[in-house]
Amino acid sequence: MPNRHLARSIAMQSLFEWDFKGNPTAILPMIVKHNSEEFAPGLEEKEFTEQIVNGVLDHLKEIDELISRFAPSWPIGQITLVDRNILRIGVYELKFSKDIPPKVAINEAIELAKSFGGASSGKFVNGVLGSMYVEIQKKNPSTTEK
Repeated sequence: MPNRHLARSIAMQSLFEWDFKGNPTAILPMIVKHNSEEFAPGLEEKEFTEQIVNGVLDHLKEIDELISRFAPSWPIGQITLVDRNILRIGVYELKFSKDIPPKVAINEAIELAKSFGGASSGKFVNGVLGSMYVEIQKKNPSTTEK
């Protein structure tokens, strides 16, 4: 598994655990450290995992608002924990991370959804992030794929 994909998987698993435990921000660094050691010893992209997790937390309110806007039939609390945290990573990378090409952010989120989510998770994640990407392109048509 490529390093960045594995780093995203660790970020998603850590955010999932954090969300499952009721969002105790103080223990999130310990969750990330434990998951990195348990599931990816020797991972060279540990900083990337931390960047994703911290980026999601720093922008959580806006990310959740965007998810709610682009998945209007699904209140944020009714989206499964796995799908919700995959979407949070995808929205973070799509909207706030300047070094991740939009299509990479979307494709990586879809792959996480296929690996960790339910039967329709990939389609759901693709629909939400795809709609968001279309709007971003409409607002800024000069944006080109990196």
